[in-house]
Amino acid sequence: MDLFLRIAGIITPVFLIVLAGWWYGRARHPDMATFNRICLEVLTPALVFSALAAKDFDIRGQWPLMLAAVGMVAGSGLLSWPFARVMGVKPRALLPPMMFINSGNMGLPLALLALGPTGMAPAVAFFIVTNTLHFSLGVKILSREASVRVLLLSPLMIATALGLVFAFLCIPVSPWVMTGLKMLGDATIPMLLFSLGVRLTHMSMRGWRIGMASAVLRPVVGIALAFPLMWLLPLDSVQRTLLFLYAALPPAVINYLFAEQYNAEPDKVASMVMIGNAMAVVFVPIGLWLGLRAG
Repeated sequence: MDLFLRIAGIITPVFLIVLAGWWYGRARHPDMATFNRICLEVLTPALVFSALAAKDFDIRGQWPLMLAAVGMVAGSGLLSWPFARVMGVKPRALLPPMMFINSGNMGLPLALLALGPTGMAPAVAFFIVTNTLHFSLGVKILSREASVRVLLLSPLMIATALGLVFAFLCIPVSPWVMTGLKMLGDATIPMLLFSLGVRLTHMSMRGWRIGMASAVLRPVVGIALAFPLMWLLPLDSVQRTLLFLYAALPPAVINYLFAEQYNAEPDKVASMVMIGNAMAVVFVPIGLWLGLRAG
């Protein structure tokens, strides 16, 4: 019962904020373009840089989880590939939603609520690995002609690169500057969750069978991969908890935006993202329960 209450206390605030965004989106139909641009170009880079450049962030101590993130992305793609024909969807449309999870606007707040401040450093480490792979490998899966260079020069990728340099070289950042960056970063999580809720109101329900199938396939494949990764890599208790939590996460919302941009069956991808995020209410508690037990 105590574990159930702990999981409920972690999950409930996340879904309440998403629900608030969904309700507001249905009621007001806001234009989220500027809102999302601020999140992607200002707030999230501030969050990532301030987490990586913090005095207590040990990038070397996160290498097992970062390696697990690579294994999770690659393994999810390989295990999901055979299902493309069965589900009636092109591999270039199916694989990115299976490989690239909602580690930002759902994973980061869940990590914070589940593990407190100690969960943020490994959560950010996992996020930067999956995000970098998404902006490079993921885009190339969608289109061989895609310009990865433009994506890698985005504010988020630049902030990640700078943060890693500061972390590796132990370069100190002025407390005044760090306080301002941290304040910006702290605004990221509720804004991303709210934005996710609004985004879900715009996604098509067409292809719901594919959406339902992928909503189950994504966390099942992720959790199946988490067990061997946990056994093979020297993960500490916090990292093991996060590995299982992230294994159960749904596809990232940006998968839909990329699919639309590169014309990779966007209606089907929208269904995968929407139903997958809705089904997170079932699978995220399972992943969190497994993670808390493994930790």
